[in-house]
Amino acid sequence: MYAIVDVGGKQYKVEEEQIIYVEKVKSVEAGDEITLDKVLFLKTDENSKVGTPYVDGAKVVAEVVEHGKDRKVQIVKFEGRKNYRRKKGHRQPYTALKVKEIQG
Repeated sequence: MYAIVDVGGKQYKVEEEQIIYVEKVKSVEAGDEITLDKVLFLKTDENSKVGTPYVDGAKVVAEVVEHGKDRKVQIVKFEGRKNYRRKKGHRQPYTALKVKEIQG
């Protein structure tokens, strides 16, 4: 059984006991449970349900494992012959979710 959910404007394929890394969810702490109700597609053993845009009555229950920052991405701006160089770094915050169950 798996589902495709919409979290933070991105779509993720999730299965039970899987850990996914999503955009940072500010309203929860580590150890809390979160319900993802924007289920786009639900596949069970015998049938599948496609939402328009979401599947009615389907939800994914997940536990917040941690909040953290991803690896650093280097941003470099350079113009030749102009002595212009800029170097920046960016670390995207994320929330790690462990999927406990898929209901639907």
